[in-house]
Amino acid sequence: MPLEKQASGLLDTLKMERVRTILTHTYPYPHEHSRHAVIAVVLGCLFFISSDNIHTLVEKLDKNFKWWSMYVCLLGFFYFFSSPFIGKTIKPSYTNFSRWYIAWILVAALYHLPSFQSLGVDLRMNLSLFMTIYVSSILFLVVFHIIFLGLWYIGLVSRVAGKRPEILTIMQNCAVLSIACCVFYSHCGNRAMMRQRPLERRVSSWFHFWKKGDRNSWIIKLLRIPEWKDQICSSWFAPVGSASDYPLLSKWVIYGEIACNGSCPATSDEISPIYSLWATFIGLYIANYVVERSTGWALTHPLSVDEHVKLKKKQMKPDFLDMVPWYSGTSADLFKTVFDLLVSVTVFVGRFDMRMMQEAMTKAQDGTKKDTLYDQYSEREDLWFDFMADTGDGGNSSYAVARLIAQPSITIPGDDSILTLPRAELLLIGGDLAYPNPSAFTYERRLFCPFEDALQPPTWYKQEHIAVNKPELPGEVFELKNYDGPQCFLIPGNHDWFDGLHTFMRYICHKSWLGGWLMPQKKSYFALQLPKGWWVFGLDLALHGDIDVYQFKFFSELVKDKVGENDTVIIITHEPNWLLDWYWKDVTGKNIKHLICDYLHGRCKLRMAGDLHHYMRHSAVPSDEPVHVQHLLVNGCGGAFLHPTHVFSNFNKFYGNNYKSKAAYPSFEDSSRIALGNILKFRKKNWQFDFIGGIIYFLLVFSTFPQCNLDHILQDNTFSGHIWSFLGAAWIAFKYVLEHSYISLAGALALLITAVTFVPSKVSRKKRAIIGILHVSAHLAAALILMLLLELGVETCIRHELLATSGYHTLYQWYRTVESEHFPDPTGLRARIEQWTFGLYPACIKYLMSAFDIPEVMAVSRSNICANGLQSLSRMGAAIYYATVFIYFWVFSTPVVSLVFGSYLYICINWFHIHFDEAFSSLRIANYKSFTRFHIKPDGDLEVFTLAVDKVPKEWNLDPDWDSESKQLLSHLRKFPSKWSAASQQHDPVNTVRIVDQFVIRQTEKPDTVAGNGSVAH
Repeated sequence: MPLEKQASGLLDTLKMERVRTILTHTYPYPHEHSRHAVIAVVLGCLFFISSDNIHTLVEKLDKNFKWWSMYVCLLGFFYFFSSPFIGKTIKPSYTNFSRWYIAWILVAALYHLPSFQSLGVDLRMNLSLFMTIYVSSILFLVVFHIIFLGLWYIGLVSRVAGKRPEILTIMQNCAVLSIACCVFYSHCGNRAMMRQRPLERRVSSWFHFWKKGDRNSWIIKLLRIPEWKDQICSSWFAPVGSASDYPLLSKWVIYGEIACNGSCPATSDEISPIYSLWATFIGLYIANYVVERSTGWALTHPLSVDEHVKLKKKQMKPDFLDMVPWYSGTSADLFKTVFDLLVSVTVFVGRFDMRMMQEAMTKAQDGTKKDTLYDQYSEREDLWFDFMADTGDGGNSSYAVARLIAQPSITIPGDDSILTLPRAELLLIGGDLAYPNPSAFTYERRLFCPFEDALQPPTWYKQEHIAVNKPELPGEVFELKNYDGPQCFLIPGNHDWFDGLHTFMRYICHKSWLGGWLMPQKKSYFALQLPKGWWVFGLDLALHGDIDVYQFKFFSELVKDKVGENDTVIIITHEPNWLLDWYWKDVTGKNIKHLICDYLHGRCKLRMAGDLHHYMRHSAVPSDEPVHVQHLLVNGCGGAFLHPTHVFSNFNKFYGNNYKSKAAYPSFEDSSRIALGNILKFRKKNWQFDFIGGIIYFLLVFSTFPQCNLDHILQDNTFSGHIWSFLGAAWIAFKYVLEHSYISLAGALALLITAVTFVPSKVSRKKRAIIGILHVSAHLAAALILMLLLELGVETCIRHELLATSGYHTLYQWYRTVESEHFPDPTGLRARIEQWTFGLYPACIKYLMSAFDIPEVMAVSRSNICANGLQSLSRMGAAIYYATVFIYFWVFSTPVVSLVFGSYLYICINWFHIHFDEAFSSLRIANYKSFTRFHIKPDGDLEVFTLAVDKVPKEWNLDPDWDSESKQLLSHLRKFPSKWSAASQQHDPVNTVRIVDQFVIRQTEKPDTVAGNGSVAH
């Protein structure tokens, strides 16, 4: 067979252009990202692992139950800790930290366990080799970068070099480089291969099982894997040349094992493969860096057509913010929200009220009602208008609702016909415009950005523009009633009041456009006169839960002077006090009640509110008593996280009238089922809660470390005996916390006070105390169990001489004993390096190995404490011990604290109907979004349609129809006004929207009767 045919095989069939396209990074400077190295290392590991005989490994596994239990616990806790980050990227900074953190402490624990040794794998050499190469690589590259920056400073290289690389990037590249060298050492050894091997033999042996006769035999292929490994080690990774080929570098070479047999009387001519591989990686890094930074290649090299298309598609994605992480332990926004709330309640409420300032400014100008009364729609024959509330949380959910509202029409397929609802001319938003607090950032990114993408503002509008004389109409329109575009009126919610209404006034009352919706309003409350005798009163409740006297004066006078006897009023407030007062067993909104009952006299046929992020409608039950409000509607599904509905299923009375639930979205059954997510998904949704939960658990058991008397647990012969001994030890530790501990007892008492206070005030004091005690008991029991599991693991390893064998520097001492055997140094290079660095080089490796080997440090300190007491350690020694314990205990505790707290929320929300806000804000559900569309018909009746989307898309693409339309037209005149459409058209809100409630309010019906047709959403 010819030589060419012998060499043909799998490698020759690879499409190298395709491989290059996959592996090529799109960043300007690929050398700053170790993607290529990571891919190479992963492929190498998979290849070498597959080369071993799996059956042999299984036979060598240790069958001792305690070791299997330890493996299961260790790997299980590490998996549950890492589960929120598997398959998705939440925050690059935190996931990078957790990735290296987990890899560090997991490897440090696993290499001490016996099963690896029984497999014939000794990780100590790999770890020590990794530390040595890692420190050497960092020092080498840091010196290189300093020299290169110096050359840039004096002008010897182009200015592109002035961009300094990230130090973390250098460390990551060094880590990957070191791992690659360790993988090679583990499977190929540190010996130079014979270079005089005949070429024919090397070539003919490659993949010869790909002959026609063997292609269908997978067994034969698998049996040849070890041969692949040997050939790769000998052919691909063998050093090129010898020491004699590089006379100037011969004294700096780390020689291989083959050079010496016991001692090295003379200089060897063979180069160590480890050194050759390391030098190759470093050389590639430096060459790539120099070429890119000195020539600007990365900035001038043209992209291929496919890469250009991919880059353009990547850029054509919306930059929406995620749902607010309410249980984040690191979010500065949440701390600012708490601070703003405290300031608003203690300073502004009852002392300074922006509503008073608005009234004073009105009187100072002209004293008329033109700033709060708008009648531009009063002469229309009919009118379509929308209501939504509580937007400005997640970008996907807010945009999904805004996209629906912006469509020229919405088509709803029915059973017998297709219903078409045209776009509303008026949009009413019921508060809570941005979460978690009002600021320029949250208003711009969480409110204005989604609405501007759904319906763009005029091309001449500038975001920084401040409206002085509102309404600011387009040039060809001179009166507000002649403007044919959509308009928007908004009221503030409690979140908008956290800064004293400052941001609301700046962005709503002093700006003219919310996307493509014109905002004529000048105050935080308003009155709209609509066609056919319909009115809308938008009330500002601030943080009082009620209107102030100036609003009451304005609306009461308006009712007397303007509202006719046969007119109908719709009142919009942010809070649905009919539900919240029932839930909290409170009475609020006395001024509103006075306005409705004593001034409107049954003319208020509909009250709408948000604040609760679900949809519910209650209608009055016909009776002989006068009905003050016929329909009570809550729709806070404008973009914020979902709230439950089943908690409010028993509401039935308001203002002395009986009400019946007509619609709920999601349904009561679905709402109860969704609450189960607190058990299953709490930590996945609230991974930043780790920072708080792990610290709390550690404080609860801080004083119980270490547990020196665990003989009774380990000496029992039966499983039940182990369990009872374990529980007895947990009880003894609990009594120790109560009787002798200071820090743990203080932490437990603080947690108890917090838990009791956390229970809603609607519950009696006795029940609050019971719930709080049970809650804290569950956390304390879990913390004690985790403490004992950790202590048992360490004690078991100490008893089997896997830990605490020779002091804090065990790994380094072992490395020094085998260093001369595996890496002989006949030229005395290491001694010279140690002399030149004044001992810094070996010291760095020594202490880096100790810092890596946390289990050993923890076990040695624990043994000293158990033998001689805590006083035998210095303060620094004690601090180091507790720090090493915390590093592992934090990983073990974070999944458990989230599970316990999530279970607590689930039990409370479904069994006791409390914590409705806390239990659903933790889930951060972006689905189940809705808004309500109204139609005032020519006959004066009001049609009501509530439109909902069950599932909100997470991926959006640039809408090609929008992109092809002319941008010179006002956005409301375009056929395709929204910039983004769902990546999957079948999941686009325009295609999935449905009606969850539909009814009609008759204008001619008597105040004490109700006519409506509701449909409950399931």
